[in-house]
Amino acid sequence: QLQLVESGGGSVSAGGSLRLSCAASGRFFSKYAMGWFRQAPGKEREFVGVISWIDSSTLYADAVKGRFTISRDNSNNRVYLQMNDLKSEDTAVYYCSACHQGDLRVESLIRSDLSYDYWGQGTQVTVSS
Repeated sequence: QLQLVESGGGSVSAGGSLRLSCAASGRFFSKYAMGWFRQAPGKEREFVGVISWIDSSTLYADAVKGRFTISRDNSNNRVYLQMNDLKSEDTAVYYCSACHQGDLRVESLIRSDLSYDYWGQGTQVTVSS
């Protein structure tokens, strides 16, 4: 079982950067694919990206590809979301999530929030234009 706590959200101007952090407590963090999702007001939660538990390979949504980068530090049970060149449409609550032994080769599953076992409480990111 994992407990996930996000931090690092805030307000930033368009074109700026933020780095979100997710601290995990519990066992076997290294056996989880770690995903980031976001939910804007009035919209469904959407996939942002995920990092593999096997080789730290990553997969991103088209909307953030080239601007966002996910990394992980298994020694400290943390996963990060570096967000650059932020746009107003990136405004949302961002959630960290964990998928036990998630397989990034099965994109249809790893992009679905139904595949994730644990979730953080979310952190607000607001981008003003």
